[in-house]
Amino acid sequence: MTRQGFLLTMFGAICGSGWLGADVVEAAEMSGREIMEKVTITRKLDGSESTVKMSIYDDKGQVREREIAAATKLFDGGKTEKRVFHFLAPADVQGTGILIFDYESKADDMWIFLPALRKTRRILSSQGAQSFMGSEFSYADLNIPALDDFTYNLGKDDACGGETCYVVDVLPKTKETAANDGYSKKTYWVSKIKFVVMRGLFYAPDGKVLKELVTRDVKLLDPKNKRYRTMRMEMINKQNGRRSVFESTKMNFAPNTKDEYFTTTYIERG
Repeated sequence: MTRQGFLLTMFGAICGSGWLGADVVEAAEMSGREIMEKVTITRKLDGSESTVKMSIYDDKGQVREREIAAATKLFDGGKTEKRVFHFLAPADVQGTGILIFDYESKADDMWIFLPALRKTRRILSSQGAQSFMGSEFSYADLNIPALDDFTYNLGKDDACGGETCYVVDVLPKTKETAANDGYSKKTYWVSKIKFVVMRGLFYAPDGKVLKELVTRDVKLLDPKNKRYRTMRMEMINKQNGRRSVFESTKMNFAPNTKDEYFTTTYIERG
């Protein structure tokens, strides 16, 4: 499966106040690919545990809310990030579990446990563009991108979210990647100081803007390694007026997160 980020594809930074100046000089000569490599790699935490509120708004502004417990952990020397989501509320989704093995250099493994069926099924790479639990985020949006599957064009700097940003166009190399990803192109606004994605535009196969991502409230969770996470992400569907918000109400850096969380046996406990 292609990789776009949980609460992720796209979020992180390595800039610290102690060596900010040197990093900005280095970044000034970076290519679009190098910028996205930095964003991708440095958003990874050794481990994390969080509680997330997912709000799904229809085109009339009516909202449905979901409460999710989530955890992440790095394996294989950081080459694999495992993530688990456990839905706590409301009752119609309570007990649903999603498990992701996000690999650096091969297709991801992904499973969903549906308590009503008491069954775990695998999510295929070809299903990556499908909606994540009825939201405007897709399954692919929650995974870290496979950098080699895309080409990168660096545009002119632009202001976004109160910061000066690099603007990077990301284009799939093949029709298969575009189909699995669900987009013909993505454009990211990346903070020149924090290397965090502040905004994203996602284009449909016909070339029209399909969705817009807006991020807010970036927090430093691992000061030693300069790892950041974005606490609030909003995905707006520009064609149908719907939008979804992922907001971390609690987020802890937790390198000792239990390995047993990242198993199909665990998500099947409901």
